[in-house]
Amino acid sequence: MGHALCVCSRGTVIIDNKRYLFIQKLGEGGFSYVDLVEGLHDGHFYALKRILCHEQQDREEAQREADMHHLFNHPNILHLVAYCLRERGAKHEAWLLLPFFKASCPEMSRSFLLPYRDLKPTNILLGDEGQPVLMDLGSMNQACIHVEGSRQALTLQDWAAQRCTISYRAPELFSVQSHCVIDERTDVWSLGCVLYAMMFGEGPYDMVFQKGDSVALAVQNQLSIPQSPRHSSALRQLLASMMTVDPQQRPHIPQLLSQLEVLQPPAPGQHTTQI
Repeated sequence: MGHALCVCSRGTVIIDNKRYLFIQKLGEGGFSYVDLVEGLHDGHFYALKRILCHEQQDREEAQREADMHHLFNHPNILHLVAYCLRERGAKHEAWLLLPFFKASCPEMSRSFLLPYRDLKPTNILLGDEGQPVLMDLGSMNQACIHVEGSRQALTLQDWAAQRCTISYRAPELFSVQSHCVIDERTDVWSLGCVLYAMMFGEGPYDMVFQKGDSVALAVQNQLSIPQSPRHSSALRQLLASMMTVDPQQRPHIPQLLSQLEVLQPPAPGQHTTQI
């Protein structure tokens, strides 16, 4: 992708020789903003994510996020339309131009077969045909991390505190142990939190965080799953296995997919009130 960007007029920018019109702000985080823009060359809407880069490391991390988008070509992973770096004196802004989706909603999908590390409902969008699309790839990491000592454990723990949403963070990331292995089962925990939110309307630790209580302590206790006539015992058992505190006891992805096969919708003509 090209790196040439200029502001042509008030509310208009050019990225890769194409002009985009600013429509409105969609949201903002600690160091990033997302704007709705319209491509004047095609009339399509796009989401323009602007990441504030104060240091060289920030620029490298933004470039890494762009590289992650380029790494995948999958209908359930958001693709990158364009990327550029804009100078602002001594500082920079990394601009990621992405497709615009009108809705976000937690959905389970095979797109979670990757080392994501920050799964949560707000990072899952819905496409025009209802397909789930994974966004915000800045927290992706290698599939398996071997922690060899206390220093590396503290480094990983600090990284998780900065990059992984606290109420969806697995217990092993709150207090990383020396000589341990962090693998896909960390994502399985977060995916379990997303499934819980789908079933009950909010994540299992959202209220703990909102009340100011310790999420780090709360996740050390086995989660109690509410009884509901809307949910089958098989679904509750699946959720319980994903939310096991000990990561070594959680299912790997192949096991999880096998359990999901059992929960497929009934054949046409069959009716059920349970999921």
